[in-house]
Amino acid sequence: MSAVTLTALVQAIGRTRDVLITQQYQYEYQASLSPGAAIAFGLVGLAFAVLMIAAMWRVFSKAGQPGWAAIIPIYNTIVLLRVAGRPWWWIFLLLIPLVDIILLFIIYIDLAKAYGKGTGFGVLTVFFPWICIPILGFGSARYIGADGANSNQPRFPDPPYPPQYPGGGSYPQQQYPPQGQQPYSPQGQQYPGGQQYPGQQQYPPR
Repeated sequence: MSAVTLTALVQAIGRTRDVLITQQYQYEYQASLSPGAAIAFGLVGLAFAVLMIAAMWRVFSKAGQPGWAAIIPIYNTIVLLRVAGRPWWWIFLLLIPLVDIILLFIIYIDLAKAYGKGTGFGVLTVFFPWICIPILGFGSARYIGADGANSNQPRFPDPPYPPQYPGGGSYPQQQYPPQGQQPYSPQGQQYPGGQQYPGQQQYPPR
């Protein structure tokens, strides 16, 4: 092979390499997001973050916990465990792989039951928190306490409440005589002291 042929081969290989590099650069440039698209995605993500913080703030406030805890990392998880009726040290178990997934289901199911929702709502909260958490925070759900996670019955009975004595018994129903019956006993019965009931008073005819 002559030197000219070898030089031509090297130049052809160099031109092919330059073409491949140029095509790869153009592909990467086209695949990258434009500045406008990047800003739009950033604003959407910020809106979701603000929505979740506001919703969790309302969830904590309904449960009597400080709403500002929603914006403090780690502490917001502790407050969430408190609202769901779970011990605070579960936060360490959430650091264990696979265990954290199981505990996440348990926590969100307990949270749903604490607000009067069912198990299915708690499972949906794991997969769609940006939908279910705002429902609990901004909806009509009322916090019935962590005891609601262990019982299907409401914490308080629905009104009207039955009347009760302070001791817990019901008021006795007062008995009235039937219509047309004399309120006094027949003649001949006696008072507790030994006196007789008076008979019917007779009026003279007109």
